[in-house]
Amino acid sequence: MDYKRCGKKVLVRIDLGEEIVETLQQLCTSLGIKLGTIQGIGATNKATVGLLDVKTKQYHSKELTGDHEITCLLGNITTMQKKTYLHLHITFCNEKNQAVGGHLTSAVVSATFEGVIDVLKGEINREYDETIGINRMKL
Repeated sequence: MDYKRCGKKVLVRIDLGEEIVETLQQLCTSLGIKLGTIQGIGATNKATVGLLDVKTKQYHSKELTGDHEITCLLGNITTMQKKTYLHLHITFCNEKNQAVGGHLTSAVVSATFEGVIDVLKGEINREYDETIGINRMKL
């Protein structure tokens, strides 16, 4: 992984074999980023995405293997229990140009990942909402 600060933005490149969520989490923590947004593109050959079942309040995860282009990763950066909290969604495209996506849990880079973090001033915490079953922004 390598990164460069450009004003209020951080450009990040995550390299072959590195895990995207873990690497972004470590970068935000080390740079003290407590609030922001992130977007990115790249490629993966192993990823786990989830979908919330709102009735059961459970995430159903699915592992994707094989070559996939990351056509869009979008998310936000907040905090929860004084730790960096990433909420990321992703869309992939397979070799048949079929798209699939969801809540990103994990993705291993197979070529490269290029992202832009837009750092915002302030801090927004999250707390668990039992009614919905997710960690919601406390605004």
